[in-house]
Amino acid sequence: MLTIGCHLSISKGYLHMGKEALSIGANTFQYFTRNPRGGKARAFDEADMKALAQFMEEHHFGKILGHAPYTLNGCAKDEGLREFARQSMREDLERLEYLPHQLYNFHPGSHVKQGVDQGISYIVDMLNEVLFPGMKTMVLLETMAGKGTEVGRTFEEIARIIDGVKLKEYVGVCMDTCHIHEGGYDIIDNLDGVLAEFDSIIGLDRIHAIHFNDSKNPRGAHKDRHEKIGEGHIGIEALGAVITHPKLRHLPFYLETPNELDGYAKEIAMLKEIYANEVKE
Repeated sequence: MLTIGCHLSISKGYLHMGKEALSIGANTFQYFTRNPRGGKARAFDEADMKALAQFMEEHHFGKILGHAPYTLNGCAKDEGLREFARQSMREDLERLEYLPHQLYNFHPGSHVKQGVDQGISYIVDMLNEVLFPGMKTMVLLETMAGKGTEVGRTFEEIARIIDGVKLKEYVGVCMDTCHIHEGGYDIIDNLDGVLAEFDSIIGLDRIHAIHFNDSKNPRGAHKDRHEKIGEGHIGIEALGAVITHPKLRHLPFYLETPNELDGYAKEIAMLKEIYANEVKE
């Protein structure tokens, strides 16, 4: 069965997101753990989180994904910004213990002209501070498009971060189709080659989620501009190959396309049909 959802707002609570996802044919979803452009977290509501967990079990949901805010930059030049990143991630992971066995995704960050080596060192330090033995959440590094001084455009950079983390068993990867396309990887004509390269550098077992987006830009643009499924430079044929690929199709897919709920519902229905026609379970 295809596990697919989209990005939803937490403004009305956890259970509301579950019901909203179900209403558009989704069986998972992604949400920002706090204000994506700021840092304030929603008031803690354990009962609401437990209600969502029960709802997910009743409706056979896949794992949901909490997304860290865009302002979280663990490799910022400013120590205050790095401390904000550490505190925010620590608090997010503590809260997610009340909604166990889910996923938490973050952008590795931008080194702001300090250099990739320094950026990776800071990210590793942050993860080594906030991860803890026995935690029930898998923390995911997102593959990036390489805009500005972003860390994580190449598989090698992601691998170097993971290599430096002490509790590696709690760290994985969220592969973003738009990002790796704009980062220069050819998932249109050489998907098998890209996956083989990822496997040799990081390991396909490290992929725990897919951000599923088309791209407004051609391969290698390094701009990070998402497009609706089938309306961008990647195209429906290549994206269909991703969602039905034997090495990826068991993963949860999260749409981050420029849509409202009705648009997401149409994309989900379209992708379910492609999956059903290509994957015989």
